[in-house]
Amino acid sequence: MRTRLLSAASLLCFATLPAFADPLPSWNDTDTKSRIIAFVDATTDTASDDYVTPADRIAVFDNDGTLWAEQPVYFQLLYAMDRVARMAEDDPSILTSDVLKAAANGDLEGALANGEDGLIEIVVTSHSGLSVSAFEQDVSDWLETAVHPQTGAPIIGMVYQPMLELLSYLRDEGFATYIVSGGGIHFMRAFAEDVYGIPPQQVIGSAGKSSYAVIDGVPTIMKDPGIAFVDDKEGKPIGIDTKIGKRPILVGGNSDGDFEMLEWATAGDGPRLGMIVHHTDADREWAYDRDSHIGSLSRGLDESDARGWLLIDMAGDWANIWP
Repeated sequence: MRTRLLSAASLLCFATLPAFADPLPSWNDTDTKSRIIAFVDATTDTASDDYVTPADRIAVFDNDGTLWAEQPVYFQLLYAMDRVARMAEDDPSILTSDVLKAAANGDLEGALANGEDGLIEIVVTSHSGLSVSAFEQDVSDWLETAVHPQTGAPIIGMVYQPMLELLSYLRDEGFATYIVSGGGIHFMRAFAEDVYGIPPQQVIGSAGKSSYAVIDGVPTIMKDPGIAFVDDKEGKPIGIDTKIGKRPILVGGNSDGDFEMLEWATAGDGPRLGMIVHHTDADREWAYDRDSHIGSLSRGLDESDARGWLLIDMAGDWANIWP
């Protein structure tokens, strides 16, 4: 799994970048790129008034819609629907509601019919009753063959090349990079290191309930039904404070679900950079913001300029989108 994911995504970022080259070759030469490089230069130059010690060079990023695509639904839901279908093959009695039946039949519209409650039911059903290690292996196996329902492209390849380059660039300059996402923590940990170069301990996400058990003599963490923590909106700064203990100096998101994370991080002392990926490219990806059923961006769009946040125009700022 690791070899395939690296060849599909991350290595494309590293293989074409000699040490002396443009660190962000998939970014057009716009003010956006200039501001990012200027921020990194200022915070890593010991002669700069804005110098930040390596211990405080913390950068956090949302995942869905920021590091990889999120339309027409979060990819974790596609995984959950597929797992419900596989579970139902072994035990049809688990299909206790119309939502679960729709998920098992691959009926996306039916799976979404009950809104957030229905999504939670699908995720809780599909994400519990197995160990953390078994779950992460199942996610890895699914990603080997999963394709996007609209584009037919491998889901694991629908990461944003400009963001892969940014992550690499930041780490080269002494930043620690984290994921802070509403996605499931164990779902993202299954691929984050292979795809983004972000190790499991630097992934913060929503979490279901869990328990400890010794099974056949093996100490095991089991995934149980129920939600323990939702890492979205105000949950994101709480998650960062709990897991990292410091405000990041650089934060990237794409929706109003990231607003509180951006607001809190950029309110700290010293140099700060908040970034919002604005989905403006209907030809190469999708164009959406205020009225989108997923990844809605309204308040962030209205307030980014006054708050000094960098609004990344996907159509104008990115020369390439996909690896």
